[in-house]
Amino acid sequence: MQKERGRTSRVRRRKLFRSSESRGVNESNKPEFIELKKWLKDRKFEDTNLVPARFPGTGRGLMSKTSLQAGQLIISLPESCLLTTDTVIRSYLGAYITKWKPPPSPLLALCTFLISEKHAGDCSPWKPYLETLPKAYTCPVCLEPKVVNLLPRPLRAKAQEQRAHLEEFFTSSRGFFSSLQPLFSEAVESIFTSSALLWAWCTVNTRAVYLQHCKRGCFSAEPDTCALAPYLDLLNHSPDVQVKAAFNEDTRCYEIRATSSYRKHEEVFICYGPHDNHRLLLEYGFVSTRNPHACVYVSRDILVKYLPSTDKQMNKKISILKDHGFIENLTFGWDGPSWRLLTALKLLCLEAGEFTSWKKVLLGEVISDTNEKASVDITRKICHYFIEESSAALQKVSRMKEEEATLINQLSLVETLWTEELKILQASAVTLSSLETAFT
Repeated sequence: MQKERGRTSRVRRRKLFRSSESRGVNESNKPEFIELKKWLKDRKFEDTNLVPARFPGTGRGLMSKTSLQAGQLIISLPESCLLTTDTVIRSYLGAYITKWKPPPSPLLALCTFLISEKHAGDCSPWKPYLETLPKAYTCPVCLEPKVVNLLPRPLRAKAQEQRAHLEEFFTSSRGFFSSLQPLFSEAVESIFTSSALLWAWCTVNTRAVYLQHCKRGCFSAEPDTCALAPYLDLLNHSPDVQVKAAFNEDTRCYEIRATSSYRKHEEVFICYGPHDNHRLLLEYGFVSTRNPHACVYVSRDILVKYLPSTDKQMNKKISILKDHGFIENLTFGWDGPSWRLLTALKLLCLEAGEFTSWKKVLLGEVISDTNEKASVDITRKICHYFIEESSAALQKVSRMKEEEATLINQLSLVETLWTEELKILQASAVTLSSLETAFT
C-alpha cells in the first residue's frame, strides 16, 4: 500500500498526536482502585460514567468512559460513602468527643479520625479509601522553609501564618489526643504527631466538599461544613468549567452535574471556585496555568515606592485609601492593572491643588490629564519592578533546582507560579504601553 502523503495526512497525524498526548492512561486496574471500587460497591455506589486515569499536566484524575452531555448527572455518591463528623460521632471516638471540654472543633474530629484509621492499617474499614489519598501534600505549610522563602512576598506571609496556625492547632489538640490513650496500646504521642496532624489537616483542607451539618453541642462553634467524598475527590480543578455540586436531600447523595459536554476519554473537571494562583497554592497545593483569575498583588510598600517622598499629604492619602478599602487587593491581571490599583495611584498622584477632589477619584472621575499620565507612569514603574523581581526569582529557582535535587518537585511548583506571574506582568506592560501612548 502506498504511504500517505500530502497536507491532509499530515493534519490527520498531528490531530492524532495531540489527542494521544492529552488522553489519560486508564488506572482502574491498579490494586488501590480495584479495592476502592469493591468498597464503593458495598456502599451502593457504582460509576458508569468515569474511570480513574493519569493525565499529562494534571496527574491523577477522572476520565469519561463515554461522551457526557451538558446537564447530565456525572456522579451521585451515596451518603454512606461520605466521611463526615456524623461518621466520627458514630465511631469509637464518639464517646471521647462528647465528654471532652471545651468541645473539640469539627475539623479536629475529622483529623483525629483520619489519623486513627490510618494507624489502624488493614483493620480500618476505611482502608480502601485511605490507600487512594496522597502520602504527602504540596501546600506551602508542607514545603521546606528554603522553598517557602522563594514565594512572592504576599503569599510567603500567608504561608507563614498558615504554618503558625497549624503549630497552634497541634499544641491545643494534644490534651484531647492524650484522652484517647485507652483506645491504643501504643503511646498516643507516637500516633498523633505533628506530621500526622499536618497530613490529616491537608487531606481535609484540600479534598473536602461543602456539606452543611446541624449544630451539635459536642462540637465547638466553628462551622461544620466538610465532608470527604471518596472517588469524587479524584476530580481535578479547572477554572474554565462550571458544575452543579450539592447534596440531594431526596436521594441522600452528593451529586455533580456537568454544565458542559465532554467527549469520550476526556478528563472531567470541577471548579473549586474563582481563585487566583496564590489561593490555589495556599489552600490546595497547586498552580493553575492560564488561570483567568490569576493576578500579581501590589503591597503597600511597593505602592508608594516610586512616589515623591516630599509629598506632605502622603500620610493623609494613605489614610483615605485605607478608610475606603483601597489599600488591599490591588493587582495586575491578564488585562493589565486593575481598576482598584489605578484608582489608588490616581489618588496618590493628586497634586496639592487637586487634593480636595479625592472623592471624585474614588468615584472614577478624571481629575486632569496630568494626574492620569502620572498615575500610569507610576503603574508602569511598579510593573517593571515586578518583572525584574519575577525574572530574578526564576533564575534563583533554576539555580536551586540544579543544587537541590531532592526539592525538584517543590521548586518546580514555585517555578510555575513565578512563570505565570511574569506572563501576567508582561501582558500588563503591553497594556500600560498603550495607555502611555494615548497621552503622547
